[in-house]
Amino acid sequence: MSAGGLALLLRNQPYQFNGLKEIGLVVYIANLVFFTIIGSLMITRFILYNNLMDSLRHDREGFFFPTFWLSIATMISGLSAYFASETTPRLNYALEALFWAYSICTFASAAIQYSFVFSYHTFPLQTMMPSWILPAFPIMLSGTIASAASAYQPAVSATPMIVAGITFQGLGLCISFMMYAHYIGRLMETGIPSSEHRPGMFICVGPPAFTCLALIGMANGLPEGFSLLGDAGMDDRHVLRVLAISAGIFLWALSVWFFCIAVGSVARAPPHDFHLNWWAMVFPNTGLTLATITLAKSLNSDAFKWVGTGMSLCVISMFIFVFVSTIRAVLKKSIVWPGRDEDVSELFE
Repeated sequence: MSAGGLALLLRNQPYQFNGLKEIGLVVYIANLVFFTIIGSLMITRFILYNNLMDSLRHDREGFFFPTFWLSIATMISGLSAYFASETTPRLNYALEALFWAYSICTFASAAIQYSFVFSYHTFPLQTMMPSWILPAFPIMLSGTIASAASAYQPAVSATPMIVAGITFQGLGLCISFMMYAHYIGRLMETGIPSSEHRPGMFICVGPPAFTCLALIGMANGLPEGFSLLGDAGMDDRHVLRVLAISAGIFLWALSVWFFCIAVGSVARAPPHDFHLNWWAMVFPNTGLTLATITLAKSLNSDAFKWVGTGMSLCVISMFIFVFVSTIRAVLKKSIVWPGRDEDVSELFE
């Protein structure tokens, strides 16, 4: 998931150099390899121990199932970024099919998972963590996929994709805002989470950042001659692009605010042991960096582009740090071991 986001980040850099696309392509392929290996190992685990449903029903581990769909989203977006063009009609049709399949599956996943949580789990407010947002995260990335794939689609395909992308992006963002209310309430009532959980606070950076990215991308992907109300005298594409950039700036600021809170919290009390929530310091911040670069390109701001470049270097450094920490933790049996992952109940830690 994070490797796929990193590949997209490299592909969208404001300042390119020879070989950067190839480096990004290598990262994208590595992401496919990681997904295949880790997915195969997890399937093996579920077959050997027959505990798939136990994992999905777990009051903490179950919230991390949607990261599977996030990985799929980065692979679809990367496929569009690295291989799609106006001269690849078959791939463009495949991307359209993948978009609709992804949107349907993630909508069903979000509805089913939240219905199950509401029916079978009870969480005190003081246990609220940003991971509660995760079931809504994949459906929100439908807009991100639409923004990446619609540019090379014919008008008859691009318009429905963009409309659906806005619909599902809005749904995911609205659910996130409802969860934000609980999250802020928890912070006001019981304070910042323990140091071991604080890296997970970066999850809140993602929804507004990816929505900013998606809105601007979808507005840019509107087909020639697009008219929202059928009024030929209006340049609807121009109006919608202005609205998308304006809304994107608002959402970007919210994302930066959550980022600053998370950075301050982690800096005051860094975690002592590695946990999988460290990856939250990579993927959501990748979204914030992509949103920054997208705004910089839309506003044609060189200074903002350099900010995006600097943020990209920070994300790459954090990815390397967390990746190495993950390998070390596996070798030390600190993770991927019974009772040392997300299979420990939140209520009894």
